[in-house]
Amino acid sequence: MKTTSNSRRKFITDSAKGTIALSIGLSTAGSFAASCAHAKNILTTIPSTGFKQQPLPYKYDALENVIDATTMEIHYSKHAAAYSKNVTDAAAAEGIDITKPLEDVLSKISKYTPKMRNNGGGHYNHEMFWQCMRPKQEGNKPMGNLQVAITKAFGSVDDFKKQFGDAGKNRFGSGWAWLYADTNKNLKVGSTPNQDNPLMDISEIKGTPLLALDVWEHAYYLKYQNKRADYVDNWWNVVNWDYVATRFAGL
Repeated sequence: MKTTSNSRRKFITDSAKGTIALSIGLSTAGSFAASCAHAKNILTTIPSTGFKQQPLPYKYDALENVIDATTMEIHYSKHAAAYSKNVTDAAAAEGIDITKPLEDVLSKISKYTPKMRNNGGGHYNHEMFWQCMRPKQEGNKPMGNLQVAITKAFGSVDDFKKQFGDAGKNRFGSGWAWLYADTNKNLKVGSTPNQDNPLMDISEIKGTPLLALDVWEHAYYLKYQNKRADYVDNWWNVVNWDYVATRFAGL
């Protein structure tokens, strides 16, 4: 009987320990799951950007009806190339590992120098800008889930284009217009000055960039002179909606 009582007591004790361990395990798992959910809410599966300039995805004259070949060549090989070189130099001076995504640096850009901010933003913005365009196509418009999301957020695709266009046209001085998603995946439109972008912790607008339009004068002046509005209106003909949709799907 004594042996039986001891066995029963040991069984109850072991069961209690198991229950406590399970409770702790579940609590830890719950905290881990919550952390993962939060991370998923602020991170995306969109491919990251490196510090090296990538090849232009089309020839200089591929967008000729909207952006002339001379502008494209100077813009890519001079302006954008300089940002790539300068951001690499800044990274070396500031002890930044250039094997890691540039997005990591931009998200805490307030900790770095103006050189890193201007050139890091300039490099990132241009690398995205080239991908946001392709040769003119008939019936060029957003489709599928992206079109549904744009309509839900702005009322219609035309309403979105007007808001986005106004952001670019009304940006005082140099800067960018953006379609971006906030941490709740809500689509928004805004603009940033100079080479800032929504990834930066110092930006007035914050989120994941989906579509970028360069409204610095060097992006359009040879063809449009001071007519920025004409450049913005014509630019819709060469928007690469497939690229935008891919970024949207990666949220």
